[in-house]
Amino acid sequence: MAHQNLAFEELLNDTKIIPVLVIKKLETAIPVAKKLIDQGYNTLEITLRTEGALDAMKAIKKSFPDAIVGAGTITDGKQLQSAYEAGAQFAVSPGTTDELLQAANEFPLPFLPGVSTTSEAMNLRSNGYKFMKLFPAEAIGGIALLKSIYGPLPDLKFCPTGGINVATADEYLELPNVICVGGSWMV
Repeated sequence: MAHQNLAFEELLNDTKIIPVLVIKKLETAIPVAKKLIDQGYNTLEITLRTEGALDAMKAIKKSFPDAIVGAGTITDGKQLQSAYEAGAQFAVSPGTTDELLQAANEFPLPFLPGVSTTSEAMNLRSNGYKFMKLFPAEAIGGIALLKSIYGPLPDLKFCPTGGINVATADEYLELPNVICVGGSWMV
């Protein structure tokens, strides 16, 4: 997993907020991406919750080659493979399974596995992961949880998503173990 850590560190170096996009119609992908990129959001996560998500991801990457475009809501190895084959530059999951971790080892794609508990975070750390998605952040304790996790696990870095909005994003970003936040409030 060393390549995962280095890859995410480099990938998210200047990224503080990752817009999470649910593209329902392919024709909206480019205009939405353009608006976000024009506002300074260069890293975009396209969720694989819709039928045309991979096509939307490809179209955005083709139209905006300098953007960092990843696939979100990865829930199994087949989706991870599809995202990799479609050109995703990173992948994000809402949670983590053994099958998903095994698939992540098969592809040279930065993978941000999801966690909701300290035990899950410790398990991922024992598998070589330093960067994780905290989901659903607000529902499971948000800022208070991240402050609590920092004490025993100061080496871990999180990208919290789920319930974060424009009013709370800066509070999360002030935490020493938060490298970025994800959300859809800017879409």
